Amino acid sequence: MPDPSQDLRNKVLGRKAEKLTRHYLRRRGYKIVAKNYMTPFGEADIVARAPDGTYCFVEVKARTSGQLSSPLEAITPEKRERYRMIARCFCAQRRREEPVRFDVAAVLDGKLEYLEDAFM
Repeated sequence: MPDPSQDLRNKVLGRKAEKLTRHYLRRRGYKIVAKNYMTPFGEADIVARAPDGTYCFVEVKARTSGQLSSPLEAITPEKRERYRMIARCFCAQRRREEPVRFDVAAVLDGKLEYLEDAFM
């Protein structure tokens, strides 16, 4: 049976990690275009526009040191494919091709590791 208190802790941890990532991006000149961008294919945690005009679809993964897997291990091939579909949906809504990339923000115990072009 799922532990509701663990679910709540995970949601709080995830929200803090997303806030930390947005702050990191803004300090580097990115514009936050969307938070929790929803499509029929799933949700992108953050969509940001880089200073060079590239749209970055950012998957934020947070963990505490007590968890067995690293944040980056949670980016499965299925998750990557969903992000590609989310980006296609984003471009279709804008009615034009946009330069895009897929980034990952891995937050472990409150420390951020940001990987640009983490996957294609």
